Amino acid sequence: MNLYVLRHGLTVERGTPGFAKDSARPLTPEGERRLWQVAKAMRSLELSFDLILSSSYLRARQTAEIVAVALNAHKRLEFSDSLTPEGSSKKLIELLNQFKSQPENVLLVGHEPHLSSLISMLVSGETGFAVVMKKGGLCKLRAESLEHRQCATLE
Repeated sequence: MNLYVLRHGLTVERGTPGFAKDSARPLTPEGERRLWQVAKAMRSLELSFDLILSSSYLRARQTAEIVAVALNAHKRLEFSDSLTPEGSSKKLIELLNQFKSQPENVLLVGHEPHLSSLISMLVSGETGFAVVMKKGGLCKLRAESLEHRQCATLE
């Protein structure tokens, strides 16, 4: 399985009037513009996904939707609370392993520090491996089988 991990784009700052709930903070116009550039680069690289799985938080949802539009993948877009900031990487891996037909190329869209911890666990077997995912950052992991331990390589 090729597991692509994408952090949401630039967002409205915490505490901004009108956005009391963290889950409701949207992308900024600059965040949207940069994500369109990322999505176009993904298209130029001829990336395609059997599944796009995103956090349900607004900023991640907007990020995933931009990628889905750019790659014509609306029907492959799903949402999971396992990718929210409070999400569980164990539950996420269980969810990914439950698909009847194992997807070959999966895009995960979520938040820090959850994504860095997930990448760290899959690459090193520990959550303390130093990984920093910038907003709009993308990485690729390759795993023969997905487990909640060291099972992937960073490509």
